[in-house]
Amino acid sequence: MPEGDSIHRAAARLRPLVGRRVEAEPPHPRGLLTGVAAAVDGRVLESAEAVGKHLLLRFEGGIVVRSHLRTSGRWRVGPRGTRMVGRPWLVLRAGAFEAMQWNGPVLTLDASPVRRLGPDLLAAGIDPVSLVERFRRAGPDRLLGDVLLDQRVVAGIGNMWMAESLWAARVSPWLPLGSATDVELSEALTWAQREMRAAVSGARPPRAVYRCSGRRCPRCGVPVRSAGLGDHNRIAYWCDGCQRHG
Repeated sequence: MPEGDSIHRAAARLRPLVGRRVEAEPPHPRGLLTGVAAAVDGRVLESAEAVGKHLLLRFEGGIVVRSHLRTSGRWRVGPRGTRMVGRPWLVLRAGAFEAMQWNGPVLTLDASPVRRLGPDLLAAGIDPVSLVERFRRAGPDRLLGDVLLDQRVVAGIGNMWMAESLWAARVSPWLPLGSATDVELSEALTWAQREMRAAVSGARPPRAVYRCSGRRCPRCGVPVRSAGLGDHNRIAYWCDGCQRHG
């Protein structure tokens, strides 16, 4: 699933279209049903902004398009006239550039869900240490991995960055939040912010535990484990040998 760093990269790629009047079309029938292309065709794109896992495209006249890629969607920006393979949900053309959004699954003119998000970990001026108190308010009995994935607490972290940041901080996703120290929370959030910002520029760190179930932990040699976590049963990866369980 694309996480916060991927959406920030998509926003950056779309910025050559900002300030230009766009031509919009919905080659895919499901894209046509959203009404997005009809609403923005001929309007100036004023900004492209990532907020957590959501991409917001703001057009003149106060129209805002929200894209959430979930597990299957993607954005591609390239030279105008690039040959299409398949049918994207939305195509935006301006000047020499062309942006295509493929496979939905969320493409809408309703931006209200963004108001329920916590702070974007990658936003300018966000201090990870200041987010610790927000985590505490989530409740001491909730599992640490589940809270990291809760977009209402902090936006942008998905399964991969959850697993890797907790491995870096040496705490398990199964640790109750009330048993985690402020230092451990700060370390996990600081690591995630630093590495996600680097990833926006294309410099992702090697994976230590994510999708490495059964392989040996690169730090202690104990086999990495995986299991479904929380109400949504999202897969968590961790090392029993060097990540504290409480």
